[in-house]
Amino acid sequence: MNLDLRPSGPFRLGDRVQLTGPKGKLHTVTLREGGELHTHHGVLRHESIVGQPDGSVVVGSGGHEYLALRPLLKDFVMSMPRGAAIVYPKDAAQILASADIFPGATVVEAGVGSGALSMWLLRTIGSSGRLLSFERREEFADVARANVETFFGHFPESWNVLVGDLAEELPAAAAPGTVDRVVLDMLAPWECIDVVAEALTPGGVVLCYVATATQLSRVAEYIRGTGLFTDTEATETMVRGWHVEGLAVRPDHRMVAHTGFLITARRLAPGAVPPDVRKRALKKPSYADEDVEAWTPGAVGDRQITDKNLRKRVRNAQKAVDGARRAAEDRSDETVD
Repeated sequence: MNLDLRPSGPFRLGDRVQLTGPKGKLHTVTLREGGELHTHHGVLRHESIVGQPDGSVVVGSGGHEYLALRPLLKDFVMSMPRGAAIVYPKDAAQILASADIFPGATVVEAGVGSGALSMWLLRTIGSSGRLLSFERREEFADVARANVETFFGHFPESWNVLVGDLAEELPAAAAPGTVDRVVLDMLAPWECIDVVAEALTPGGVVLCYVATATQLSRVAEYIRGTGLFTDTEATETMVRGWHVEGLAVRPDHRMVAHTGFLITARRLAPGAVPPDVRKRALKKPSYADEDVEAWTPGAVGDRQITDKNLRKRVRNAQKAVDGARRAAEDRSDETVD
């Protein structure tokens, strides 16, 4: 199915709708035949939403009004079931720009987490692109698959989810020099840089998303030490909202500050040595073997999710995709009739 289709037009059965009710409370529903939203303000029937244009106001049985909008991807990402921590929209936007993700690109992603970044990547590369997502834990992969299928309404044909270690599985999944972009969201991305360099096409981009300064330092030194990359850049993104109402214009009291660092580098052609490196020998890394202990999972703040909690999140994600599938089937039956 086509990922390039624009979600617009009147609401149809199977559509996801974000309803903003009294006092700004949000409800997200998937429209289905005979469906109802029950709140302490009364009942809102799905049939009253079907056929209305996006951005309409609908009224429930208690006379309360609800603003109906199709949820944006950033809205869906922030409310979907999570198996692992997500890549926030502000970082996802920077990843798309910094890694120069483009329609038709072949992209490798590891790990897939809850599928938040996967959705941004899939929508950007389009149906002509290819996304290979690697995840070590089957449970996280299940949550990601369910979230992606729920959002798009189908499982994208351009997406392959592989369960396993990127360093071991990538050579079999992608021939040398055939990958345009690689995005690494993991605790120790330096462990995968060598195999990534083999898969990347000359001029291709590797981007690492890391949480701490120690991780940033380690991966930057490793990338430079390989001599296979150039144009190493590191950034972080902070977003501060503003309250704007009449003459009351001021920064919000809260802001989305540090969530992670982005570091990018470009693959050199085989045997190429940049002029600036030719003039000076590569410096010895400023850390010793004993310093590696500073980058262990516990030291960098890795928080482990319990198996019980993870199983619950998998069930929640599966419920969402099952509802989306039933709604899609209802919509298909209606089309046939």
